[in-house]
Amino acid sequence: MTGTDSASGRPVPRRLRDHFGVLGLVYLGVCAVLLGWALVVTAADSSGESMAGVIPLLATAPGSLVFLVLPDNSAMFFGAVAIGAGANAAIIGWCTRALRRGGRPGSAS
Repeated sequence: MTGTDSASGRPVPRRLRDHFGVLGLVYLGVCAVLLGWALVVTAADSSGESMAGVIPLLATAPGSLVFLVLPDNSAMFFGAVAIGAGANAAIIGWCTRALRRGGRPGSAS
């Protein structure tokens, strides 16, 4: 695999940066670190009373809270965090592009 998208010919990291923006990608990285931290803390807690999973959910709210009402299992937890982080990163990227464009009329993208 060459790491390029066959539809546009641009490398995948470039397409991600174009879609999410640098700040959106940083946000996704922070969410991934928080999720990893929560998993480590929860696994190390022998009492089973760890509330570390709340932190990634709050970091990816409100999208993650919408999907949290789905059936209770670990796959839904990861799905809620992933969907919430992706939606928030897309919004951050959109806002970044709009602010960079400033008062100039831009394309309807």
